[in-house]
Amino acid sequence: MTRPIVISMGDPAGIGPETIARSWDARHERALPPFVAVGDRRAIARVWDGPVAAVSDLNMVAQVFAEALPVLTVEDAGDIVPGEPDLEGARCAVRALELATGLVRSGAGRALVTGPVSKAQLYQTGFTYPGQTEFVAERCGIARDNAVMMLAGPGLRVVPMTTHVPLANVPGLLTVELILAKARVTARAMMRNFGIEQPRLAFTGLNPHAGENGALGREEIEVMQPAIEQLRAEGLDVRGPLAADTMFHARAREGYDVALCPYHDQALVPLKTLFFDDGVNITLGLPIVRTSPDHGTAFGIAGKGLAHPGATIAAILMADEAATHRARCTLAA
Repeated sequence: MTRPIVISMGDPAGIGPETIARSWDARHERALPPFVAVGDRRAIARVWDGPVAAVSDLNMVAQVFAEALPVLTVEDAGDIVPGEPDLEGARCAVRALELATGLVRSGAGRALVTGPVSKAQLYQTGFTYPGQTEFVAERCGIARDNAVMMLAGPGLRVVPMTTHVPLANVPGLLTVELILAKARVTARAMMRNFGIEQPRLAFTGLNPHAGENGALGREEIEVMQPAIEQLRAEGLDVRGPLAADTMFHARAREGYDVALCPYHDQALVPLKTLFFDDGVNITLGLPIVRTSPDHGTAFGIAGKGLAHPGATIAAILMADEAATHRARCTLAA
């Protein structure tokens, strides 16, 4: 029996419960694999009147999935009001994330999809991690720095080599060691999760025009180029550093499998511009598959029937794809 995808609902007052329910509605149209939602099932009932099946064991999911949305309940989210987050809901989101991660880590689930959370609410509960990625990494026994965030859409994959830091700090953080670590994890994950045997990695420069041969900055010459040469010596197919302003049009994207970018917005702006409704965040470097829809809690539209399920559907499909490739790699080994 196929193990299910495990989805933590995220903040119960956000759009996570609705996009999960609407993804189940699209299960036949999009050929989705069986999945189970983990969280307070009342959050689903607040925004959707479809059939729900309470499950206590993941072996039950495949049996009920065709007729109802399976939900493994984490109780006590308080009074759930869509669009009105509170601390009880944030605590419920953490419990759901903990349980969902444990189920996948134990092998009961085949992949993890995490729903959107409010970091501001989480921090008020005493949550000490920068985000869900770092939480999942620690639970998997992986150092935070070894978990790499990749954003993916139907025609683009990007890795921000620095993430949630001020732009002024990026030049100091962009070291040869950082670039090597991110690129190695990315290359291995492209092979393991997507079956790309010789992934093509392209680096965007930090500065305009990739530094213009040092006239607009020397990071490309003094930091990025030595790292790229080392990666090539290791046998990786690497190109760059390239001017970021010409790397993301359709013809340019045909020349690489993943773009590695020095800072957050340089990676996320093109991804979200091109694939806003179906962008996926996938964490590389973990012993489990973890994806997430690339959007936030959207409290402003929660409960209004306006949430688009595209990114959640894409996250489920990518989790299924990556888990399938990993299983094939294991069998081949």
